[in-house]
Amino acid sequence: VKFIANNLFMVNCAETNINPYKPRPDKLWDKRKAIHLFRRTSFGVDLTTIKASLNLDPVSVVNKIVDDARTLPPTAPPSWSNWTLSNYSSNQDIRITQIGSQYMEWNTQWIKDMINNGLRDRMSWFWSNHFVTKLETYFCPSWMYRYHALLQKHALGNFKTFVYEMGLTPAMLIFLNNIQNTRFQPNENYARELLELFTLGVDNGYNQSDIVNVARAISGWNGIDQTNLCGEVAFIQPYWDSGQKTIFSKTGAWGYADVINLLFDERPVQISEYISRKLYSNFVNPEVSEDMIKLLGKVFRDNNFELAPLMKAMLSCEHFFDDASVGTIIPGHIEYLLTFVNEIGYSEQLELYTAIGYSAAEYNQQMFSPTDVAGWPGNRLWVNSGSFQYRAESILNIMSYYYAKNGNKLEELRTLAKELINPGENSPTIICNAIIDHFLPNGLQKTVDYADALVVFKAEIPENYFQSGQWNLDWEYAPAQVLYLINYLANLPEFQLK
Repeated sequence: VKFIANNLFMVNCAETNINPYKPRPDKLWDKRKAIHLFRRTSFGVDLTTIKASLNLDPVSVVNKIVDDARTLPPTAPPSWSNWTLSNYSSNQDIRITQIGSQYMEWNTQWIKDMINNGLRDRMSWFWSNHFVTKLETYFCPSWMYRYHALLQKHALGNFKTFVYEMGLTPAMLIFLNNIQNTRFQPNENYARELLELFTLGVDNGYNQSDIVNVARAISGWNGIDQTNLCGEVAFIQPYWDSGQKTIFSKTGAWGYADVINLLFDERPVQISEYISRKLYSNFVNPEVSEDMIKLLGKVFRDNNFELAPLMKAMLSCEHFFDDASVGTIIPGHIEYLLTFVNEIGYSEQLELYTAIGYSAAEYNQQMFSPTDVAGWPGNRLWVNSGSFQYRAESILNIMSYYYAKNGNKLEELRTLAKELINPGENSPTIICNAIIDHFLPNGLQKTVDYADALVVFKAEIPENYFQSGQWNLDWEYAPAQVLYLINYLANLPEFQLK
């Protein structure tokens, strides 16, 4: 990774190697690699978890992360999970307030899940930007909940089953207009996005005739009760096109389930490589290695499109742990801020989680409403002049929030700094560098950059206190020094990379 005129330029130089990672002198399993793993598979973890993982084989750590996520029960449904319009107030203003309150409740719940649930909700968040819906198109909290529950249920499950069930959830039926798709008036919107965005990729193994015939096959899901919205959407047999259709050169009186079977039977390579590529760019490196995609695609196919074996292979291989794969991704605003909260070890504060979700929406990351059907483009596009300032200020605001919550104390910052060094260490240079290298996966670029950061860390404390050894992290103002340093780092381009 190179920084030129404050811009980020990335080149993927990692070795093409899908073999399981085996630590050795030239490829250590150390704190930097462990942080890399947990930043990619969760929204960060505390140092205790990092240090404990170093006593284990890295492949076994990966397997446990995936297995735990795969078996984690879904979040308990809210009291309104099955509400229809009849459950809300007949007064429009009150009804809008009720819906808004439920939306905010589930936003906060999802952020809480991201903080606590590791890979499962790292994956559910990823899938929300793949199987995109937008709340403003359907506006029913119960449908929002059902969509979110599906993201959790299949986060590491079978991708074919995921595709099948996603196409029938009300949020998707309405967002991509399949609710309007009948044999009398076909609507190709969902058919097109099913092929183009959800399974195959743009212009990858299909043509316009396939889209037309897929739309015919998946028609009939039009049974919505206009007098009591937010309920079930039923299949209406007379609205389904029962005629012969040719899809991928196969002809039959295909229906919805047939389309999913045809996709995975006739286009397995395209699907496996397209999904592997998307996962790779989000969990390994945005600069994709096509050689790795071919290897991962084969793993996906060989495991019948099960996501757990694919993620295990991707996250435990030599390529993932290559130095060139570390610190290559710029996370979105919510991921960025939640990772900071987790890595400091801050306590749960639901009002803060709500504020994070709300503020991110001001900078184009609104939960349950990505930019468009293609999702947030992500990575470098998260950072511009406005959002860079927002992200830096938010780091300071989070530290200030906990300062006020904790009786004007910053003890979490003192604790973090102490955990990063050997007991009794009081060299400001060593402590400063340890903090820098903890937050910046590839450190700073030049020696002078570390020297500049040290000036910030020392603050206005007279130099003789450092030289005499009188200063240490137990000093009253030491936590404030850590805050000054983190605030300084948060205003550097390097801090954006995870």
